[in-house]
Amino acid sequence: MGRNKFSAKEIKAISKLLRRKNAGNRYQQKLIRHQLRVDYEFNISDFNEPGKAFGEEDLQAAIDRGAIQVLDDATIEAMKAKRARDKAQREAEQMQDAVDTGDATDWQEAMREWQAWEDGQKTEE
Repeated sequence: MGRNKFSAKEIKAISKLLRRKNAGNRYQQKLIRHQLRVDYEFNISDFNEPGKAFGEEDLQAAIDRGAIQVLDDATIEAMKAKRARDKAQREAEQMQDAVDTGDATDWQEAMREWQAWEDGQKTEE
């Protein structure tokens, strides 16, 4: 599931991409859908009927029915920053859990040990 809150600038860009998607061939459509997911966290499947094309009119209909909210740029940037912090925290917790269970190695600790070993080798020479 992607986002459902976008700035007016993002909606304009998404609308342009949807216009290009519907005019493009299968390969171009695939690239544009990927760009929508990665750049805007916009998943067409969150807002349309399965098997039906999704275009600019459908985007506007989703906004009109409240499925997509248009917010100011500052709010969107704050939301993105919070999502990035939450993601980084989850990843750090998952890594720590993996290190604690022995499923992974703490590469930062390993690099510190390696650097200490190399420093020890230099002083012996």
